[in-house]
Amino acid sequence: MRSLLFVPGDSEKKLAKAPGCCADVLILDLEDAVAPAAKAKARGIVAEYLKSQKERKSRMYVRVNALTTGLTDADLDAVVPGRPDGVMLPKCGGGKDAIALGAKLAAREALNGLPDGSIKTIPIATETAASIFGMGSYPGASARMEALTWGAEDLSAEAVADTHRLPDGSYTQPYQLARSLTLFAAVASNVTPIDTVFTNFRDEAGLRKESLIARRDGFLGKMLIHPDQVAPVNEIFTPTKETIARAQAILKAFESGGGVASLDGEMLDVLHLRYAERVIARAKAAKLL
Repeated sequence: MRSLLFVPGDSEKKLAKAPGCCADVLILDLEDAVAPAAKAKARGIVAEYLKSQKERKSRMYVRVNALTTGLTDADLDAVVPGRPDGVMLPKCGGGKDAIALGAKLAAREALNGLPDGSIKTIPIATETAASIFGMGSYPGASARMEALTWGAEDLSAEAVADTHRLPDGSYTQPYQLARSLTLFAAVASNVTPIDTVFTNFRDEAGLRKESLIARRDGFLGKMLIHPDQVAPVNEIFTPTKETIARAQAILKAFESGGGVASLDGEMLDVLHLRYAERVIARAKAAKLL
């Protein structure tokens, strides 16, 4: 789950092109990308699109409208019969909202003959000021949760901030906090931490810089708004040959058992082992092993 590309749910043209973008996940959007008057039409388009995709090159999530809008149930009624791989929940207030979404999905899975828990979820965790205070409620909240991500655009709008970025492109302190809380909430929940969008899709250098920082800090993927962003993000979040070789060496060092090992004169403990296991899992997901 390196690249997660948003596709407007009311654009049949963009949906038709989306599978060729090579994104790991397509997020069929019923929320911000769709005007209020077009919501009902978009539901129908996305529902038919899901049913038409028999052999999926990418996993398919649907971003529904927030629980507070009163539109979520209609969104789910329309798209669950199409068997999406998952649902992205915007403006999530914490574990309680993740639980509520899970309950809604469970009922619809049963009605549509789908296995319980087959539809996964990704909450967007920081789009409201109140959500910041619920970050510690995600661990253990929902077995459906596959990843956790964050948003700066809605959060800064709610705060009526002049900007959420500094002149060099980095985030100002309030939004660095939101980003960091999301990373650690995801790690504590044992799900994939996903970085937020980089909105200037023509600035590949800026995208690469931000993606490299995200990878360095522990994020494993990034949400995207344009197909041109897919290739550089896939490249950056794919483990290099050197990283894979190092991970394999660490696993081999632990083959004899025990909680510690050594490699090239360096003492290794269980944290190194977990890191190596995660690298190998990412390599397998990218079909490098």
